[in-house]
Amino acid sequence: MNFSPLLKVVARYGLIAGIMGFGLLLGLYYMGRHPFLIEIFFDFRIFLLGIFIFFALKEFREDHQDGVLYFWQGLIGSFVLTAVFGAVAAFLIYVFGSFNSEFVQTYSAQMADRLSQLPAELVEQIGKEEVERNLKGIHATTIGDLAVTYLVQSFIISFFISIILSVVLRRQPKP
Repeated sequence: MNFSPLLKVVARYGLIAGIMGFGLLLGLYYMGRHPFLIEIFFDFRIFLLGIFIFFALKEFREDHQDGVLYFWQGLIGSFVLTAVFGAVAAFLIYVFGSFNSEFVQTYSAQMADRLSQLPAELVEQIGKEEVERNLKGIHATTIGDLAVTYLVQSFIISFFISIILSVVLRRQPKP
């Protein structure tokens, strides 16, 4: 099996998605919503990755495979697209945060504020020591930590989307 067309298609889509993802992240930041404080199930990456994985796999299936896409091709393509997306976005986040120290400072301040305002019942469930440890450690967060977090979260989000879209778009050759 020649992987070249699959890798070329999904890498191109991943690169575009990574740049767009970083642009959306900047937009949220400059609108006053720190993107790292948004709950993961409300994250724009769900839609962004879903759309880009769908169109990348569809293009590969229709333009390079004569309408055939195996489940494993969908998973590999989705993984590569997510890896390119995450690497590009994480790199751009790292560069941006290196030149704009306020990005990490804003995150640390808002996260510390959020942790200090947790309801007493939740603090009891988590453990007071754990909450205090997180409050003390939040100011040691670096831009590298945020970039790696973005990359890891991208893979978590993409995992379920990849399985669903690989099943939906797969087509077996007709005998």
